[in-house]
Amino acid sequence: MSDAIKGSNSIKGNILTTAGWVHGEITFTQRVSAIHGDHAAPELNSDDYILPGFIDLHVHGGGGKDVMEGGDAIHTIAAVHARHGTTSLLATTMTAPPEDIEQALRGIQRAVQQRGQGEARVLGVHLEGPFINSGKLGAQPPYARSAKLADVEQLEALAPLKLITVAPELEGHLELVRELAEAGMRVQIGHTLGSYEDGVAALQHGAHGFTHLFNAMTGLHHREPGMVGAALAHAHYAEVIPDLLHVHPGAIRTALRCIPQLYCVTDSTSATGMPDGEYMLGRHTVMKCMGGVRLADGTLAGSTLTMDQALRNLVGLGLDLADASARVSTNAADYLGLQERGRLAPGTYADLVVLDRDLNLKAVYIEGELL
Repeated sequence: MSDAIKGSNSIKGNILTTAGWVHGEITFTQRVSAIHGDHAAPELNSDDYILPGFIDLHVHGGGGKDVMEGGDAIHTIAAVHARHGTTSLLATTMTAPPEDIEQALRGIQRAVQQRGQGEARVLGVHLEGPFINSGKLGAQPPYARSAKLADVEQLEALAPLKLITVAPELEGHLELVRELAEAGMRVQIGHTLGSYEDGVAALQHGAHGFTHLFNAMTGLHHREPGMVGAALAHAHYAEVIPDLLHVHPGAIRTALRCIPQLYCVTDSTSATGMPDGEYMLGRHTVMKCMGGVRLADGTLAGSTLTMDQALRNLVGLGLDLADASARVSTNAADYLGLQERGRLAPGTYADLVVLDRDLNLKAVYIEGELL
């Protein structure tokens, strides 16, 4: 598609709109101006696909940089993910001492205020730690602790907290979940040893989602449904890592049947886009090898997944392209209440990706800018 490569504000192809597929033309500046064409299945032609840009709500790093470094690291991370079709993201912290988290948040805040050229839009912070269970750290460093609202407010003053992962079974955390939800923050359940009953109670107190479903939480047993059981039985939203290492394809299919707006995240680390070797994940040294990232004891430690590959993996699992697109874009936007992103319609931001018929990325536009 030569128009896309030249950076024209008019692109032709199979456009996935809020009203379904349109075979025609999309015009835009910073926002979509118009979409013209006929509603037609893309199988009827051989043109490229034009989809909403990907939205990743769980990003730790990329290009050799880790969010916890603070400073300008987030700019490198946002640029790496933009090259793989991610048009907006949440910079995600690790469990760490307070001074490390504060350093990371100051760097993120600068990126939120000013998007650099060629970078994904940084929407804010996913605070994955430290308010989690020390018995279910996964790859998180050992600095878990419980929290009160004042602790979160102190961090919120440094950068906008859009998502907060909490272990609800810790003392005082059900009340914290309620207070955070009332303050307008999205609370996710994760890194938890909580029971099914703990999960249901957290949802009743205002939690809305689950952090990397299946990973770092109590599993499903038919007499002890665990936190996974609470998610499958009651959740409307949850994030899942579809790298096919963190979660078996069968478990992903189960979640797709049970959770209406399941959405995908990468949980990507500094090793994303880099060769095999040693990298940092917060205060942990991790090893990238054989397509994964692990601690020295073999524990999975985030991923090197990118959202364009996540889309291809979903299609490989049998999802049609429109459904797969929603799982890497629209559902995450809906979860955060972002009506102007994650969809293509007049007035929405011109965040879009162009893919060939084999779902290889050809072009990325972020707020109308061609990378």
